[in-house]
Amino acid sequence: MENSSSMSVEYWVRWQVLVCALIFILPTAIAVVHLRKRGGGVRGTLKPADLWDPCWRNLHPRWLLFYRAFAFVAMAFFLYQTVAAFGFFVFFFYTQWSFALVMLYFAIATIVSIRGCRIHGSKPIQNGERDKFLNNNSEETTSPSKDKEQKFELHRNQTPIIEQLRFLDNLLLIVYQTCAGAVMLTDIVFWCLLLPFMTGDNFKLTLLIGCMHSVNAVFLIIESALSRMPFTWFGLIYFVMWSCAYVVFQWVLHACCFTWWPYPFLDLSTPWAPLWYLALALVHIPCYGLYMLLMKAKYTALSGMFPHALVSISTK
Repeated sequence: MENSSSMSVEYWVRWQVLVCALIFILPTAIAVVHLRKRGGGVRGTLKPADLWDPCWRNLHPRWLLFYRAFAFVAMAFFLYQTVAAFGFFVFFFYTQWSFALVMLYFAIATIVSIRGCRIHGSKPIQNGERDKFLNNNSEETTSPSKDKEQKFELHRNQTPIIEQLRFLDNLLLIVYQTCAGAVMLTDIVFWCLLLPFMTGDNFKLTLLIGCMHSVNAVFLIIESALSRMPFTWFGLIYFVMWSCAYVVFQWVLHACCFTWWPYPFLDLSTPWAPLWYLALALVHIPCYGLYMLLMKAKYTALSGMFPHALVSISTK
């Protein structure tokens, strides 16, 4: 079937179009229902300081700020180079959507870290103060060192200026959890599914293309290793809604005037389209679960290696 037929009425009255529509409409509806029931965001014992304070006890928040700012500038540079080389046409791809979303995350995270550093600097804790907390009642041998560390950490995280999460804080959490699943999906699909079948003359893997499909995950994983950002299964809802938004974007383009699918498995003209769409819907779970495993490994492995250096949070 020719590409021009994608604009005809016959193209959109195929049975597989209805099935594919149900495949991504139903998960979106379920996600919206759960979102309304839960109210969105991560609640529990989460504090604003958890969004800008590192998970490493002796690491100053300014270092996390520097990293977030560096990641934002680096990703902005890569995105600029991509747009300069290929034009704004690149935003037809899910890769650039996810890449721009990760860049947006680091932009928001930088702003939150700047605010956090100002709060942290309003009541600075010098080395002498830290020693005072850790060595308080040193003559009493019954006081465990772990309790002293927890006591110091409690004092360190006291932020009376901000008691509740603000709009920007909640937005940061939503974007972070969406990015985690999106970068896993983007990079796994590119390196494992698309690249092995794109070795012809029409495609050439360059350093820029390779970076666009790798640095997003690398920067985000390093961010997760440094920060206390919570990561829960509830964030899968935002990930699903993000991907469904991209599918709707592609369908609207093809319903109007666009005649080329950026990804062959999105083409609705083949009878196998429902299976492709179903596979894409199901793959969201392992992609998000893979990042969840990385987060669990962070606290299980590193907490055993550095029991007094790693700070964990509870999001129940």
